[in-house]
Amino acid sequence: MISMEGKIFIVGIGPGAEEYLTLKAVETVKDSDYTVGSTRAIDLFADVKNTIAFNVKDLVDKLEEGVDLAVSGNSVSILSTGDPGFSGVLNSVLRISTEKGFPHENIEVIPGISSLQLAAARNHIQWDSANVMTFHGRENIEDILEVIDNGKITIALPSRKVKDMAQFLLDNGVSEDRPVTVCERLSYPDERIVATTLKNIASSEFTYMCIMIIGPKNCP
Repeated sequence: MISMEGKIFIVGIGPGAEEYLTLKAVETVKDSDYTVGSTRAIDLFADVKNTIAFNVKDLVDKLEEGVDLAVSGNSVSILSTGDPGFSGVLNSVLRISTEKGFPHENIEVIPGISSLQLAAARNHIQWDSANVMTFHGRENIEDILEVIDNGKITIALPSRKVKDMAQFLLDNGVSEDRPVTVCERLSYPDERIVATTLKNIASSEFTYMCIMIIGPKNCP
């Protein structure tokens, strides 16, 4: 039988810098019995009890471990980069919780600042009027072709390398002169914002921590 004391908090930690943590996130982690997340995410918090660190290879196993701890009656914070509901761990935790019989009413989502929001802010973009897309973990990126020429700015999390996404667009008829801004490692000391053309992006190297902002068709 599941203890009613057990609780899962899915905590958005923002784009990466400590200054973008919300007070709610800090207090939730401080009060939790266990905190599950990447080492980089856990290190953002100064006051944390028991920790369970994961990487890409053992992510699911560690999420299951966290849910099991909640099933046993513990309070568990599961850290999600950016916002849990946008390219985060929300769906994975909900699926695992369902499989283990942990009630969803005992799960609370603590929203965070997405790197996409920060990219929009850095570039003075009203992002509720943009195409907002994520391709993290997706091999099929054809969906971007359905919106890329609809007259709106497109803000996207690339699936792999930024230059691969740029080359895909070039191969599918998007003009090499289309304006593109790449926001790399937002909120970190080595943050970099590069505004250029699609052609130049296709031959440039960036880290995996990037947002692409693609201007609308015929944008000057």
